[in-house]
Amino acid sequence: MDIIKVTLFLFCGISSYLCAENSKLGNKLFKVEIDQVFNGNLLIEPTIPESGYLKVGSKLKLSAVPDADYSLDSIYYSFKTKKRNWITNIEEMSSPFEFEVTRDISIGASFIKNSQLKGFEVIHNVEYAKPGVKTLKYDVYKPEDAKDLPCIIIIHGGGWSHNSEDVMRGLARELVRSGEYVVCSVDYRWKNKADGDEEPNSIVDLIEDVYGAIAHIQEHAKDYGADATQLAVTGDSAGGHLSASVANMANTIGIRGFEKIPGVYEYKPTYLPKHKSIEQVRHDIMTSIKAAAPSYGVYGGKMIESHARGQSAEWAKAIAPIHTVPDVSKRWLPQFILRGTKDRLIKHEAVIDYVEVLKKKGQFVTYIEVEMAHHSFLDWKPDPKTKSNFYKYAVVNIAKMKHFFDGVFYQKRHLK
Repeated sequence: MDIIKVTLFLFCGISSYLCAENSKLGNKLFKVEIDQVFNGNLLIEPTIPESGYLKVGSKLKLSAVPDADYSLDSIYYSFKTKKRNWITNIEEMSSPFEFEVTRDISIGASFIKNSQLKGFEVIHNVEYAKPGVKTLKYDVYKPEDAKDLPCIIIIHGGGWSHNSEDVMRGLARELVRSGEYVVCSVDYRWKNKADGDEEPNSIVDLIEDVYGAIAHIQEHAKDYGADATQLAVTGDSAGGHLSASVANMANTIGIRGFEKIPGVYEYKPTYLPKHKSIEQVRHDIMTSIKAAAPSYGVYGGKMIESHARGQSAEWAKAIAPIHTVPDVSKRWLPQFILRGTKDRLIKHEAVIDYVEVLKKKGQFVTYIEVEMAHHSFLDWKPDPKTKSNFYKYAVVNIAKMKHFFDGVFYQKRHLK
């Protein structure tokens, strides 16, 4: 009799477990975890069940309340990507943030000291084009009373298929805080079908997006207090590649296409001002970009070649900054490069190869290795570890980057 009871108990337990699992799969339940919140509170509506599971399509409303002397940095939910297990953050810069649960996620809120936000305003999500599923946009960091200031354009990293302009807001804040620069942080399409586009996007498309953003920024520069003829570009990782590309290759802006005609490799900006010809756009971008700071970027070699599979060798070279550096006799283009000594993705040798080409072409270049810094130390994300690395490794080196830009745009003061 005891054996029968035990058997029935085990059977019922297993049946209950299987029923629960089947119910979970049938109703597509997803796990929602709550990250620890510092310097403020996160209010969640409705309350997350003790199990932590919600049905697919469940709506959540997140509201953030900062502590005294703090402001909202972002409300977010995050998830791991299938590729490389990267963490993707979907962020909202204002409260409340409402969204539907469609996967396993973590939710939270990030706060920042008020003192870190003084002296400038941020214009979020300026739309400049929509070539596919995703609307392309950029954020503007504008000093108070800005007028005719040089403009630094930031292009984010993320393997060309990850992140948004939000990940560069720490860099943008550091560069804008002195009141001497307007800063624009740019988003672009993701490579392949990562945005949900039916046709895969190539690196060529991404470069064209950045050129479109630059054309749009120039068109509206006065609204931001910027001088459309005084531009610099910067970015990290994939953004290092893209910033070096748009700086080096501006002379190739055109409408004839990329290898549609043998030997012709032209980039057509995703956005073109109605009152400008393509020749004017090319001239205005080429003559306005005065400097570049492409940190721990992909400049050439096997990593570029791997993203040009199925294309010709000439096609691969035409998207590689190392093969497109202008000679100083044709265009002066000083460059500033950072790389962490613990960076496992971008090797010192790859950066040196690019530096040597810059020198060979007569270009001025500064290369700084940041001791003990890993890849992506210029990124800003809501998690404490990323913030800690930013304050430890990025802030002091962004000051060096700004000093480099000062030497380009404020030469008289810089020489004193």
